Amino acid sequence: MNETRPPKTIATINFKGGVGKTTVTWCLGDLISTYGNSNVLLFDLDAQMSLTQSITLNEDGSLFRKFSDWSERSEQRGKTIFKAIEAYTGKPGFDFGINYDFVYQITDRYHFVPSVEDLYWLELGVIDREKMQGFIRDILGKVTWSRNVPDYHYALFDCPPSFTLLSYSVLSVCDLILIPVNPDFYAVRGVPLILNTLRLRIEPFPIPKIAVFMNKAKPYAGGMTKESRFYWSQVERVCAQAADKAALKVKCLDTPIYDRVAIKRAVTTGGVPPEFVNDFKNLWKGITEFLNE
Repeated sequence: MNETRPPKTIATINFKGGVGKTTVTWCLGDLISTYGNSNVLLFDLDAQMSLTQSITLNEDGSLFRKFSDWSERSEQRGKTIFKAIEAYTGKPGFDFGINYDFVYQITDRYHFVPSVEDLYWLELGVIDREKMQGFIRDILGKVTWSRNVPDYHYALFDCPPSFTLLSYSVLSVCDLILIPVNPDFYAVRGVPLILNTLRLRIEPFPIPKIAVFMNKAKPYAGGMTKESRFYWSQVERVCAQAADKAALKVKCLDTPIYDRVAIKRAVTTGGVPPEFVNDFKNLWKGITEFLNE
């Protein structure tokens, strides 16, 4: 039976595509569940379904039968994330049971709630924003109290590359916002745009802690290249300015994830590649220290 304590919640966001947000979220969850001996529940909330499709496919591009069979049963029984939203925003009373028709078991400790194509309807504005405010809080409450799934220590959210109703619901309840940046000009311009709009987007809810880190850093001589270090120093500078301006608690984690070919195959091969384990252990250490401050 579950404890009544809800999981710690971490939402990965960046409004620019291609920064590695989905892969980082997946690898972080795998690292926590494998090396941290924690139960992790990962949500794919992106209507583009990048993470869900990666899990659905084997490395050779063929369908992964176990997941596809489970997904078909889940849809037939009305146990998708979109059906949960319909139940929440429809008639009074949130009648939606949580079990393994809703939650897919990747490993014993690493579980997954996939995206579905129906999430595109949310972007068309067919559901009222006010009705969606408490959805993630309440679905996590149902997960926490369910006797059909384990007690999760962490819930991770792969958010879409735009501010949707689901993003609003996640960010208004999460403990930490995680922002990956790349060593390029956009990071210097894009991160302040995210930070400067978060308060406007999330209020009147409290603003979570925000952690920024460098993803796809170029390696050189046991560290980052001069170019990557330059962009990271600029990110630290603009984060400090934006945090001061908007009164946000932002921390730049000096725990880069280095750019290597193997990371692109991490999801389809089923785990964090060995050469990335230390990178993600360092990132997770920085995150937990910040969460516990």
